[in-house]
Amino acid sequence: MILRQLWKRLAAPVVGRGAGAVAAAVALVAAVALGGTVSGMSVAEAKPAWGFAGKWACSGQPVAAGNVITDHDPAGCGGWGSWYQQPAKDGIWTCSGSPVVAGYVITDHLTSGCRGMGAWRHNLAHDGIWTCSGSPVVPGYVISNHLRAGCGGIGAWQHTHPHDGIWTCSGSPVVAGYVITGHITAGCDGAGAWRHNTARAGLWTCPGSPVPAGFRSTLYNAGACDGLGGWVLARA
Repeated sequence: MILRQLWKRLAAPVVGRGAGAVAAAVALVAAVALGGTVSGMSVAEAKPAWGFAGKWACSGQPVAAGNVITDHDPAGCGGWGSWYQQPAKDGIWTCSGSPVVAGYVITDHLTSGCRGMGAWRHNLAHDGIWTCSGSPVVPGYVISNHLRAGCGGIGAWQHTHPHDGIWTCSGSPVVAGYVITGHITAGCDGAGAWRHNTARAGLWTCPGSPVPAGFRSTLYNAGACDGLGGWVLARA
């Protein structure tokens, strides 16, 4: 397929996404958990590759580091099927099961993309970006908001750079040097929210909070962390 034609097809307006939301969510989770994991590049190397150099590869062949899968030919490789690999770039549409290169997140879904297999858009992470459920979280970011109807009904999560006192969604990473200090059950569109603060002596921390190097947990108070109980931080 000519790449220009592929791009026009994948970038077409998204229609009828709601009906396939459940199947799409399963496909994305499988992609991330069973091989659609971060490709072998550092975050610093994950910059847009604006060239269109790529190659067809038979099903089962490894995807080169820094590449993603952007097309599928079921009749390729003598009927075994073939996949088109090319370097990742900001905004590229990829097939279900494609690796996610380090520094990128998944931001949109098209059920009819990649010849009916489903396509996912990959973008370079930046502060405030909305991502699809199942997208990797780039190191140094937290999940700060949730939209159940986002990403074609699969659900979307906002990725944000942390700061002292930020409220994050349940399941968000805790960036090094931060602790968990508060909880709201109804926060984050019903998913539950947790407050992250930069570690310092005297803070009351919630159950499950990390204890950064140079600190230790001391006194316990059953009423801390909005009734969940907590421990006060002290210098080690």
